Amino acid sequence: MELHPLIFSGSSNLPLAHEISNLVNIPLGQIKIENFPDSEISIQLLESVQNRNVYVIQSLFPNINQHLIELLLIIDALKRASAKQITIILPYYGYARQDRLDKSGVPISAKVVANLLKISGIHRLITLDLHSEQIEGFFDIPVEHLLSRSLLIPYCRTHQFDNPIVIAPDKGGIKIAVNYAKALGFPVGLIEKERINPYQVNIQFFVGDVKDRTVILPDDMCSTGSTLIQAAEACKKLGAKRIVAIVGHGLFINDAIEKIEKSPIETMITTNSIIQNSQVTSNKKITVLSVASLFSDIILSDLSNHKI
Repeated sequence: MELHPLIFSGSSNLPLAHEISNLVNIPLGQIKIENFPDSEISIQLLESVQNRNVYVIQSLFPNINQHLIELLLIIDALKRASAKQITIILPYYGYARQDRLDKSGVPISAKVVANLLKISGIHRLITLDLHSEQIEGFFDIPVEHLLSRSLLIPYCRTHQFDNPIVIAPDKGGIKIAVNYAKALGFPVGLIEKERINPYQVNIQFFVGDVKDRTVILPDDMCSTGSTLIQAAEACKKLGAKRIVAIVGHGLFINDAIEKIEKSPIETMITTNSIIQNSQVTSNKKITVLSVASLFSDIILSDLSNHKI
């Protein structure tokens, strides 16, 4: 008789893990996660996983390095306890922006994370909104790359946008912008930027008429907010009527929320791929949609197809 699968969660995004657990009607597995006085992480599984198929839910934000090590230790504990198959649900893949050699003397950090996960012994990875699709090629195990726009586009369709246009906030976001524009039936334009450092960007040129239009600014993530805010300011100067930002991962680092509140961005739509604090969830400018159903649908499909 096939044993029912188990779902465990790391400490990074327990609210999302509980949502997924409730949707698939599988209680979260019992696990003890503590820190020793010297900050080393202690992991203990509190129930048997022998010959069981296991899902582990863990976002690599905030405290990316701690949550990555925590995940690797959970995987090792599962292997040593004879879990049959280990599937990692990684709503936010840390280090994803460092996915190529953009200058000499730098690591490909996204590949290092992939190597660590592969060597740890996982059988499958389910993730969301990778910064670039090439990261999938860093793995030689099955990778299911989910897209938040499958949730965000239907949400946008429930709202009326007066004379809309989708604008890519930088050259790297052209593909995302085109996908949104095609799905919504809106025209598309581009802002090109030059990144000065991790905190500053300069607008170089603009393609697309935004005067008296509602501008949709889609991106894979909002970190410090600099890219989206400068794009919004450029659109406002050119006569944009309204500005709506749509991002898969809302990191909102440092004073990003305060900067967004003061910016021309009228509405920011994001997800709970990483845990969102009350400053975000209570903010009138920000709408947070849950990605739990995207992951629960995969688990339910596995169950119905006897894949696990």
